[in-house]
Amino acid sequence: QVQLAESGGGLVQPGGSLRLSCAVSGGIFSIYTTGWYCQAPGKERELVAEITSGGITTYADSVKGRSTISRDNGKRMVYLQMNNLEPEDTAVYYCNVNFMAGVSRYDFWGSGTQVTVSS
Repeated sequence: QVQLAESGGGLVQPGGSLRLSCAVSGGIFSIYTTGWYCQAPGKERELVAEITSGGITTYADSVKGRSTISRDNGKRMVYLQMNNLEPEDTAVYYCNVNFMAGVSRYDFWGSGTQVTVSS
């Protein structure tokens, strides 16, 4: 059973920074694609950033240049460093790991951590 636990959310002023962390237990971490999604009130959950097992990264346009995703396979951790935060970044942030088995994709989610950007 794969379990994910996020930490690092909180209240931050505009222009500030946060580092989100995600601890992953169970499964074969090294083969997973890992990522962060966010969901603001009344909106769909959407991809913020993703990093594959090979280290290829993808970022949403809204966070490019302001955020960095990284992973530590030895520690089974995923990180999202967010800088120059804006009120529009306010959302619940979810850690995700996924892998393909044949044509099927399997996703696992954390319970989320709240990020609020406000003065």
